[in-house]
Amino acid sequence: MRLIFHTYLYTRKVLYHARPRQINDTVSKLLSSKKEQSTTNRDDDLKSILRVPRGTRDYHANQMKIRENVFRTIINCFKQHGATTIDTPVMESTTLLKEKYGEDSKLIYEIKDYENEESLALRYDLTVPFARYISQNKILTMKRYHIGKVYRRDIPKMTRGRYREFYQCDFDIAGVYDPMIPDAECVKIIIEILDKLSLGQYKIFINHRKLLDAIFTICGVPEKLFRSLSSTIDKLDKISWDVARNEMINERGLSPETADRIWNYVQLNGNVDLIDRLRTDSQLTSQKLANEALRDLELLFRYLKLFNVTDKIVFDLKLARGLDYYTGVIFEAILSEYQYNPELGDDQIAVGSIAGGGRYDELVQKLDPNQKRVPCVGVSIGVERIFAIKEHQLSLSKTQSKILPTEIYVASAEKNFLEERMKLCAYLWENGFQTEMAYRHNPKLLDQLQYCEKHQIELCIIIGSTELENGTVKIRNVNTREEFAIPREQLAEQLRLHLSKIRRT
Repeated sequence: MRLIFHTYLYTRKVLYHARPRQINDTVSKLLSSKKEQSTTNRDDDLKSILRVPRGTRDYHANQMKIRENVFRTIINCFKQHGATTIDTPVMESTTLLKEKYGEDSKLIYEIKDYENEESLALRYDLTVPFARYISQNKILTMKRYHIGKVYRRDIPKMTRGRYREFYQCDFDIAGVYDPMIPDAECVKIIIEILDKLSLGQYKIFINHRKLLDAIFTICGVPEKLFRSLSSTIDKLDKISWDVARNEMINERGLSPETADRIWNYVQLNGNVDLIDRLRTDSQLTSQKLANEALRDLELLFRYLKLFNVTDKIVFDLKLARGLDYYTGVIFEAILSEYQYNPELGDDQIAVGSIAGGGRYDELVQKLDPNQKRVPCVGVSIGVERIFAIKEHQLSLSKTQSKILPTEIYVASAEKNFLEERMKLCAYLWENGFQTEMAYRHNPKLLDQLQYCEKHQIELCIIIGSTELENGTVKIRNVNTREEFAIPREQLAEQLRLHLSKIRRT
């Protein structure tokens, strides 16, 4: 009995002392788990902060180099054709932007303003802001280019050059001129830019909004469906006719017979010969709009022949351009190589249209009925899609392009030459040379030379006590590693001479 009693007391004592330890262990585990969860949540929050919004991207130095070169090519072409540049706010009145883009109006980013002072939206393109600029400033004639960012609440496809924030490069001619002369120049500009950018084979597809409207009329389409039907037709380069036909019947409300009559026309394409063929269609030529369109297209082809570019032109009746403001000739550039293949998925480089535009004669007056009519025609270059292709081309190339603009590096092989390097850099900057040096008092010569080779800097100036005493500087050709001394007073002249020789080789 006594043994049982002592066993009971011992067990009770053990449990009494063990319970606090168990409690402490449990609390420690809970606190540790809570700390880990807090760390995980903090990491997740950090990841959500340290990323760009969907449909946007950062551009690294090598990518910006490509962009600068593309922009330079485009701007030089615009200037060659006599255009001046303007800029407009990235925000416009929501009322201004709405109902200008047809079904794409749903892609406009609207902005909540402070205390609802103004109803604002981010610009969808550069054309409507240009029309507002023309109307507001009472301009009757203008040839302008504009490069700026636009915003669309679209489904991003980054490898296909489709973003929510992206650049547009627009060239427009505003004013009353003789028919088709400005239009032909816009088409010529597209061809010049695409040739200079070396993107591969391409075709410029051309059509006329009035011709499409005449086709819709004789096919029995109600006028109120013209613009929405144009959006469906415009997708025929991405969807099959069966899908488009189904949309026309089930979503637009057309009869199967009407849809099939439309297909008989929109499947046609050719060149000047197609214009002649359409003139023999008595039902089509009974429409005033059709005759006006065919006259415009015939004249356009004549001018394009004078510009020696008709080999790149296709008259295609399924080209519609979905935007509501087009009223006349429309055109679109399509690359042959980078077409979308459904079997390859979304990771492929497929960009579709690379440039497009057309005539919009009524937009300015629609914004302000009191304004004089200012007809316009313009072209927009799809630079983001061009960037995607150029980056792809660079990734396939085995040559490493030079990114840094630096052409001369000032180095020293001895200690305590920081001030001499700084004075020499100042002299070179004042003489227009793109120059760098190490941001250290006593950098190692090997590190300086390796920096030059890594970044493909053409020349390295090496100064030391010997050069200071002799009034010379040592020049090193970074590529060949050849070194030679030149007098200090001839430095600028000799540097220009040697840089010129290097760039010729």
